[in-house]
Amino acid sequence: MNCKATRELLPAHLDQELSVAETIAIEQHLQGCPECQRELAEQGELKNAIRKHATYHAAPADLEARIRAALPQPTPPKRAQWWTSNLRWLNVGAVFATMFALAWSTILYLSVPSADELLADEVISGHVRSLMVNHIADVPSSDQHTVKPWFNGKLDFSPTVTDFTAEGFPLVGGRLDYLDRQPVAALVYRHRLHLINVYQWPAASEQTSAVRTLSRQGYHLVHWVSNGMVHWVVSDLDPRDLISLVRMLQAQGTQPGVSPSGSG
Repeated sequence: MNCKATRELLPAHLDQELSVAETIAIEQHLQGCPECQRELAEQGELKNAIRKHATYHAAPADLEARIRAALPQPTPPKRAQWWTSNLRWLNVGAVFATMFALAWSTILYLSVPSADELLADEVISGHVRSLMVNHIADVPSSDQHTVKPWFNGKLDFSPTVTDFTAEGFPLVGGRLDYLDRQPVAALVYRHRLHLINVYQWPAASEQTSAVRTLSRQGYHLVHWVSNGMVHWVVSDLDPRDLISLVRMLQAQGTQPGVSPSGSG
């Protein structure tokens, strides 16, 4: 797939409207095309800005009274002129048009994904991309003392790296990735035949958040914020095993409680 075809499909790619074959073709092209990567990032920022700053209109407080007033009145005497009936139907049409507009606005509002849902899609794409192009790790090693120093000079923060081989989650390695419009650290773990990506990057504020879980597109995700760092964990691993890894990761610092928020 060339740049022209890729850029024509980027809006649909951002909205996850493409087929599996088209998605794979675009992801493969993006891997080797910095210009298309920048175009994708710019379109993603524009989409987020529209979602964040779009103006939404609430229904007027007197809408119910206006609708009731516009509803058909009792049938007038036969001697009433013909235009009375026509006027009544015009009022009914106006009411239904107003109700349709309000319903459509509500549907559009509810269909706008949240910031967490948009970021979850990015995390899943990064995970799938690492598996699809066999780019699991830039520094393949189970030695945390090899993986952690590798990030020096490549990121403006130092990720926490721990090997959990004894607990059944051996460290596979680390790599650089790009999420939430910034470079991030990706640590890769393995549990049986399942690979797990653990993403870390600095939080925008010192505020912490409890652990939340999401399930999307057949993948399970866990994310939280603690000690000034954002954490996202993604895999097709059984959620119970994934939470076991999360608890070990949390044990390296402050431990917020695990409180699943349901599926997304």
